[in-house]
Amino acid sequence: MDFLLPRQQETGPSGTAGSQQVQHAPYPPKTAGLGGIPTVHTDVPITAVFLFLFICCAVAHMTILQLNNKRGHKFLMSGMTFGFCMARITTCIMRIVWATRPRNVRIAIAAQIFVAAGVVLLFVINLIFAQRIIRAAHPHSGWHPFFSRSFTAIYVLIIVSLVMLIIANVQNFYTLNSHTKHIDRAIILYGGTFYAIVSFLPFPLVIGGLVIPRTTRVEKFGTGRFRTKIAILLTSAFLLSLGAAFRVGTNYKTPRPINDPPAYYNKACFYIFNFLVEIVVVILYVVVRVDRRFHVPNGSKGPGDYSGSNALELKERSVENSSGRVMSEEEVFDDVVDGPRSEIVGEHRGGAFVVNSTLGKPKAGVL
Repeated sequence: MDFLLPRQQETGPSGTAGSQQVQHAPYPPKTAGLGGIPTVHTDVPITAVFLFLFICCAVAHMTILQLNNKRGHKFLMSGMTFGFCMARITTCIMRIVWATRPRNVRIAIAAQIFVAAGVVLLFVINLIFAQRIIRAAHPHSGWHPFFSRSFTAIYVLIIVSLVMLIIANVQNFYTLNSHTKHIDRAIILYGGTFYAIVSFLPFPLVIGGLVIPRTTRVEKFGTGRFRTKIAILLTSAFLLSLGAAFRVGTNYKTPRPINDPPAYYNKACFYIFNFLVEIVVVILYVVVRVDRRFHVPNGSKGPGDYSGSNALELKERSVENSSGRVMSEEEVFDDVVDGPRSEIVGEHRGGAFVVNSTLGKPKAGVL
């Protein structure tokens, strides 16, 4: 990042001010960074626009979450997207404050950490969507313990890597030791590379799930066509991976001094590959209603749970056990048109409700 170095003077033995510059931690870096230091005339108006957009998206996703909760429609990704929007709102506020106080390094540290940390939530949401698509296309493989534990391991690595990135970024401002700075840079490059891979993971996962021959029919879940779900996921993954790849790619370049930043560190690149791609994804989630398209039944734990076939099977077994015979599909769904009609009645015996089956004639006029 491009910083203005604070100017402090040291008094000599005679009490007169000397020309030597004294710096105290946190130290402003000497290398340029993406976007440079924000300015009031350029960055504040642009950041204010993104601030307004993220506030609108936060309201939209929280409204969807609350309405779904009232209907018993559980979809935690709406809450996660709301959390991301709140993180970006904080990022925009910190960047505006930083523009008004360009010499405050502590504000710069906070702004930089929020920029790097917020997008992780969108990576996790896309991984959850990819996992649901694979489980629908390949129920037995998608629900295999190894596959499920692999996703759990990825989520753990995401959290651990985020903690490492925050520590490395903060420590980089509080040390002048070249060896420590070299280690911090290696950790930052690792974190950026790892997140770029995570953002790209939905592509090989979904494409691999489509190429591998299926042994069962696709378990439909949520609303909308299965191919539309895939298109939504790959579109958002493309945008997020584009931003992540640009950020880590520029980090691998040889650092340049703050007074000679490269062209790819300009402000346009900062806002396009950070805030713009993210706000497009967040708006996409609202417009296409991912809370409906990617919703799965609560308590899904294995093959058949997404499509509800397991619940139907349990219902059929319950009817079979209560009547002492196997009922047809028409009888199960009360869709008998002609012929004898089975009725399920019950009575209380000894404080318990006992289900009985009686066979009678069809009711007149019932179709």
